[in-house]
Amino acid sequence: MSPTAAQQLVYGPVPSRRLGRSLGVDLVPLKTCTYDCVYCQLGRTTSRTVRRGRWADPDAVVAQVRDRLSSRPDFIALAGSGEPTLHAGIGAVVDGIKAITDVPVAVITNGSLLGRPAVRRGLAAADVVLPSLDAPSEELFLRVNRPQESLHLADLVDGLVSFRDAYQGEIWLEVMLLAGMTARAPQVRRLAELAAQISPDRIQLNTAVRPPAESLAEPVDWATLDAFAALFTPHAEVIADLPVSAGNGVAAEADVLELVSRRPCTVTDIASGLGIHHGEALKAATALVNQGAAELHTHEGRSFYLAAPSADPKREEEKA
Repeated sequence: MSPTAAQQLVYGPVPSRRLGRSLGVDLVPLKTCTYDCVYCQLGRTTSRTVRRGRWADPDAVVAQVRDRLSSRPDFIALAGSGEPTLHAGIGAVVDGIKAITDVPVAVITNGSLLGRPAVRRGLAAADVVLPSLDAPSEELFLRVNRPQESLHLADLVDGLVSFRDAYQGEIWLEVMLLAGMTARAPQVRRLAELAAQISPDRIQLNTAVRPPAESLAEPVDWATLDAFAALFTPHAEVIADLPVSAGNGVAAEADVLELVSRRPCTVTDIASGLGIHHGEALKAATALVNQGAAELHTHEGRSFYLAAPSADPKREEEKA
């Protein structure tokens, strides 16, 4: 895909358990990633690659961010539907956004390309970088993250250490724990050792709370996560669910549909992201289901809304 200004590259704000109301920026096509993680809420990776490209024009991205600043987000997050560091112009995007707003810029990345000096330079001006570390061994790295064949766990850790040595902003390291795979005490202790080498400012424990790409990605209960948190230095945070929104806005169904086209959302997610009352969020989501524009799925006893395939604008763009 050639760089274009026509695509809608900025979305939200969306609710984030880590960043509050986050204005999302999509820099790569849907499910273009270096990994094919079993827990990914967006499904299987369709283009697993380490080759960087310029799918979106940085100036177009910055212009779209400017148009959405009136939504007053807590953060502007470069994340979206794939691995954002695969965009070769990510540095120009970060610098351009920093030039137009004081809203902090975050980059949510799996960290797999931080071993490359060009990638580290591209993220240098970001306020916060949020990389991932999900596996304590090469064997589990292959099982959980299913990386592109040239990627290895040791290189991931070395890249994160190199980035820490040069980066002046904050690093919030996410550790995704999965029941029956990585949520055992010996494995978590090894993850804690690797995390200590990286020296992040924060360590945040997460689990598969949204419908995953593979059913084998089972969530860990919160009590177990809390117990594991003490094994990390600094003491890890267990990422909590967002509180119910006290907003009093009215939901536009188009805004709700855009939100659930990016990732599965609960009613609480919708309300928090759009700053509307829980009841308004439920009414709009239910209307979308009745229209056939959205679907309701249940995972681990929780209800999630997501755009029906025929109504998902992101997927329709990728087919074009």
